[in-house]
Amino acid sequence: MISVGAASEIPDGESVRVQGRVAIAVFHVDGEFYAIDDTCTHQDASLSDGWLEGCTVECPLHAACFDLRTGRPSGPPARKPVRTHEVVLVDGQVYVHETTEAEVGTLAKEVA
Repeated sequence: MISVGAASEIPDGESVRVQGRVAIAVFHVDGEFYAIDDTCTHQDASLSDGWLEGCTVECPLHAACFDLRTGRPSGPPARKPVRTHEVVLVDGQVYVHETTEAEVGTLAKEVA
């Protein structure tokens, strides 16, 4: 698992980028944490630098929007989903379990 840091250090409505096999963006939305591949599937742009509205992030380059729960784009210009990753909270620390499947939804799980 990839250590992201303390949940208290990631403000609600913000994101951080961590490195797995690829860059991963971790978003804090209304007390929940979501993780997706950081790179837009339309063109190389960092989704962690995008605009967050609810559980949707908008790519800063061409305005493609992705659902943080499923990774699916809401419409053009992106057509392919981004991978989602499982997020786990352990004693106030956020961890990402990097997945290999393209459409695995993520919701934070409280452990211990």
